[in-house]
Amino acid sequence: MPIAAIIQVLLALLLAPLLPGVINRVKAFFAGRCGPPLLQPYYDILKLLRKGAVYSRTTSWVFRAGPVLGLAAAMVSLTVLPLGGTPAALAFHGDLLLFAYLLGLMRFVTMTAALDTGSAFEGMGASREAWFAMLAEPALLLGLAAMAVHTGSLSLSGMLDGLALADIRGPGAPLLLLVAVAFTIVLLTENARIPVDDPNTHLELTMIHEVMVLDHGGVDFGFIQYAACLKLWALAALLTGVLLPPPGGWPPANMALGVALILAVAVMVGVIESVMARLKLVRVPQLLVAASVLSALALALVLR
Repeated sequence: MPIAAIIQVLLALLLAPLLPGVINRVKAFFAGRCGPPLLQPYYDILKLLRKGAVYSRTTSWVFRAGPVLGLAAAMVSLTVLPLGGTPAALAFHGDLLLFAYLLGLMRFVTMTAALDTGSAFEGMGASREAWFAMLAEPALLLGLAAMAVHTGSLSLSGMLDGLALADIRGPGAPLLLLVAVAFTIVLLTENARIPVDDPNTHLELTMIHEVMVLDHGGVDFGFIQYAACLKLWALAALLTGVLLPPPGGWPPANMALGVALILAVAVMVGVIESVMARLKLVRVPQLLVAASVLSALALALVLR
């Protein structure tokens, strides 16, 4: 396994909690506030990891296994993602399907843990999560299929490495633009961000992701928070690989550029959350269907 591939995984594990901090600082800037410290997510996660966990008598091992399995799936997903032109640690033919299924596994264990509590509110959140996920997955898979056909590779490393800077200014520009917009919508949906969900809301009737983890506390909630940061990093890395392929040259410089672009995605998310309001729940499926249509159009363009 190349040392560079190991370094990029370690960078993701170390820097992923920085993304929510960047988002919060951008939102504070737009609101005219000082905002929390940039490293506040690190402090929150470490504080949670030092606490114990309390379990309801109505829950089973499913509830306890949810945070651990979700964190494990998030960590494994980082090993199949390239960064800055550096191949992934576990690059192989068809790893794009593994990436999509790992995201699905994270969602599945979170929903089953929520249902295991027997809470009506958490069941409502799990139902909404399943409904929106069913609409977001076609956008992700069709977008990956379009890039696979365009580059002739079924590996994320080969796929993103097969993209060239000439594609941005050449015939491949419409394809990359359509896929990038679709992946942006998927990123906002999968990470429960505005306009799909509000991560700061405390009203159970409007929450989606947060309502599913109401009964988790202590170290379990710390695992959930950290897994959410890793998931945000993974989807941001995928989006940056589409938006700006690596220019080649010195690998450390390309990796640093990849990290900078991921932080830029966090800034973009903060701007979106600052200038947009949350959509009505009945409008969210329309947004996700639009993302699937964009990915399908990209696939049609590359197949014609």
